[in-house]
Amino acid sequence: MRRSKYEKPAPRQGGGLKTSAMIASLAGPDQRTRAAPFGHALVELAKSRPDLVGLSADLAKYTDLHIFAQAHPDRFYQMGMAEQLLMSAAAGLAREGFTPIATTYAVFAARRAYDFICLAIAEESLNVKIACALPGLTTGYGPSHQATEDVAIFRGMPNMTIIDPCDAHEIEQVVPAMVAYQGPVYLRLLRGNVPLVLDEYGYTFEWGKAKTIRDGRDVLIISSGLMTMRALEVAQALGDDRIDVAVLHVPTIKPLDEATILAEARKDGRLVVVAENHTVIGGLGEAVAGLLMRNGVMPDRGFRQVGLPDEFLDAGALPTLHDRYGISTEAMARSIREWL
Repeated sequence: MRRSKYEKPAPRQGGGLKTSAMIASLAGPDQRTRAAPFGHALVELAKSRPDLVGLSADLAKYTDLHIFAQAHPDRFYQMGMAEQLLMSAAAGLAREGFTPIATTYAVFAARRAYDFICLAIAEESLNVKIACALPGLTTGYGPSHQATEDVAIFRGMPNMTIIDPCDAHEIEQVVPAMVAYQGPVYLRLLRGNVPLVLDEYGYTFEWGKAKTIRDGRDVLIISSGLMTMRALEVAQALGDDRIDVAVLHVPTIKPLDEATILAEARKDGRLVVVAENHTVIGGLGEAVAGLLMRNGVMPDRGFRQVGLPDEFLDAGALPTLHDRYGISTEAMARSIREWL
């Protein structure tokens, strides 16, 4: 497949994937990636959207907003290490007719700026897009930077749409859809050299829609974000054991595509597994479980969750942490074999 100038394979170092603790690529050895898809998509969109402005809380380089800042310095606002001010300024710009993209780390938006987002943005349903890097367990810096509960926090906020894209291919489609949507959005952002996965499946993002990436008779994995990439890897691994795995990708966590999820969960003979890069408390897993219970749907072979434990996680290298907490490809495959 032909690569663009922004696309390259992940580097192979010493025969295996190595990573720093802070900002690590989620791509495996030799996996295709695309650099800063969020930033480049914003730059392209800004050509036809003069209302588009970008704001950062001293983290433009680490949210890929620096790409936008370099292309449109007159439409970029550096707010400093002040996340509450960041969200308040974004609300003010939205009131004046701009479409602000406010970027920071997910922990700072979810924990430090929650009240400001709630009252300044969500209550008035203002057109602010909050794009946050390091969602869930995508950094090894420990609890101060691991936003393991961000979805649970924002799911409880009225008027807030939550999007959790899988890869660079989807991010490039989410950006224009998010800007076109009227209302507040929380985007769980993958940044840096982001894996490319869904383009090989002919996938197209649709606002509010879950989509079946592959079908299977034995297991249904319902997943969002980077866990859809893992789910597809698990499906391939379990296929070697003659276990047929379906993968339903759910990029829009709120509002949930209830009709599609119910239709897939009702199919006979399957174990239903929800996989998320988030604590098992209050995220996609519990959202799906509640949906199934309210509609009297009990999967033939049971319901299980793959997610992060309800605890503060360790610091360390991401591959080690992902395996320790059960969201690596290998750990997920082991769990599903045991459940079957």
